[in-house]
Amino acid sequence: MPGKHALHDGYLVKAPCWLEGSESAAIASPTMHVVIVGCGRVGSGLARVIEDRGHSVALLDKDARSFSRLHEGFSGRTVTGIGFDRDRLTEAGIAEAGALAAVTSGDNSNILVARVARENFGIENVVARIYDPRRAVIYERLGIPTIASVQWTTDRILHRLLPDSSGSSWTDPSAAVVLIERPVAASWAGSPLDQIEVPGVAKVVALSRMGVAQVATGDLVAQDGDVVYLAVNAQKIAELDDHLSGAVGTSGGAHK
Repeated sequence: MPGKHALHDGYLVKAPCWLEGSESAAIASPTMHVVIVGCGRVGSGLARVIEDRGHSVALLDKDARSFSRLHEGFSGRTVTGIGFDRDRLTEAGIAEAGALAAVTSGDNSNILVARVARENFGIENVVARIYDPRRAVIYERLGIPTIASVQWTTDRILHRLLPDSSGSSWTDPSAAVVLIERPVAASWAGSPLDQIEVPGVAKVVALSRMGVAQVATGDLVAQDGDVVYLAVNAQKIAELDDHLSGAVGTSGGAHK
């Protein structure tokens, strides 16, 4: 497997944090097809890491010359055309895609691509790169996660595309506690945040709602579409995920 960090066209692409734990955990989520619109530094870097994860990738860019940025041995497909052209997206395999990243050089194009993917093709895992962070909250309210290019890194985009991974946002020096983010499922809507927690395993420390983050308090109630940030025992992330999926039973899992 390639190294955890790669210097790609003069740009340091950081492997996602869930690659850094062990080589045996190379595939942390089911194999999926990912469409990337925009084959610049971020798009080509994403393609490399996503292929390294064992997923299939298609790149769509209006300039065929941009595909020269792709790594040697790239095995996915390339499509030349406008990113929000539904015929070109279909050619890129969006019908079987599980995720799409819009990472062109234009904010408006990225949002349009993301909306077409979400609204016309029903793609749930969609993320748009935004150069002007002031627009991010507006687009989050439309239900489209955004990544501000200066503030976020490639592995954050990957975490949005592949949310089933066990990646962490922060790990303490002893690797005993990690900070992770998880979307709030509809089954948890209306639940106090302390019901989302697992005593001795996971504690909610913050919540993001419609693009605005806040420190968790005892009176906060979860809503569908929220994102919670939890401090978790690093050895028990799977237990937390079982709890959030409702698999634990009466002592945990979604409320009835």
